[in-house]
Amino acid sequence: MALILALAAALWGIGHLMGAPVRARMAMLGFLYVAVLGLHLLLPAGHALRAATGGTAAPWLILGGVVALVWAYRRGLAALRARAEEKEAEAAPEPARGSFSGTELERYARHIVLRELGGPGQKALKEARVLVIGAGGLGAPALQYLAAAGVGTIGVIDDDRVENANLQRQVIHRDADIGLPKVFSAEAAMRAQNPAVEVRPYHRRLTEEIAADLFADYDLVLDGSDNSETRYLVNRAALGAGLPLVSGALSQWEGQLSVFDPARGGPCYRCLFPEPAAPGLAPSCAEAGVLGPLPGVVGSMMAVETVKLIAGAGAVLRGEMLIYDALWGETRKIAVARRADCPDCGG
Repeated sequence: MALILALAAALWGIGHLMGAPVRARMAMLGFLYVAVLGLHLLLPAGHALRAATGGTAAPWLILGGVVALVWAYRRGLAALRARAEEKEAEAAPEPARGSFSGTELERYARHIVLRELGGPGQKALKEARVLVIGAGGLGAPALQYLAAAGVGTIGVIDDDRVENANLQRQVIHRDADIGLPKVFSAEAAMRAQNPAVEVRPYHRRLTEEIAADLFADYDLVLDGSDNSETRYLVNRAALGAGLPLVSGALSQWEGQLSVFDPARGGPCYRCLFPEPAAPGLAPSCAEAGVLGPLPGVVGSMMAVETVKLIAGAGAVLRGEMLIYDALWGETRKIAVARRADCPDCGG
């Protein structure tokens, strides 16, 4: 009997080292147990294999009975605990929309004490619905800080999967996430950061067919996309829905940031960039390179502008573009005017 128990321990240990799930290791032990019982039931008394495994089936039947009792006790206890938790949850009053639990009040205390934000501003964040285009370089830090800030509903749309080359700058993703859709990797990170927020992942490309319906569910849009086609589409869709658009862009050592809000008197994206850049004049990050921390700086600024827009705090970059030069440690702002002949918002 000791030999079989040693074999069982060895199987369990090898399974653990190989990373096999507990269910699989339990199945291996179950097969071993059935095999030993089979030997005692099928082989005649005095057989060498029966002698090597205890000589009789009685100890194994007793062991099986004890294990079955322990398993049944644990399952029953788990079922009772689940039922008690379910009843407790049913009895607990539903928190009103915009109200805060004690945990949330403690979490957002540094926001609430800010004069420009306070309780009303934090309540506005909790009730806000923000859509982020792209879970890459700019989307990654923006999503993290929006979740941490307590934005109630965050949508993220991206059709890409996490690649090893992303991890130099897209810090919401981890090495273990390589191969996963970016929206699901980002969703897991945001939920781990703040379980109180609702995350809506859309693993697909933004297209003209879905843009209007998608944007209608949100109050504000952040554009962290990396191609001209999507940027012009986002501008048209945000304009059609009357939503403010927080837009950021990157190139090597430089980042740009602005708020496009024609519904409130500001210019739109196409007022500044009437036509897409000619091929080769605006190379991608893969072609031209980009400093790893730069998306974190610009994406965090996008999150700041979003919080200000939602809470009505300070002056947002409406009608202005902020340019950050990381190589020389300089920032500057330029005015951006609305154009009467803009193809998207003119007239």
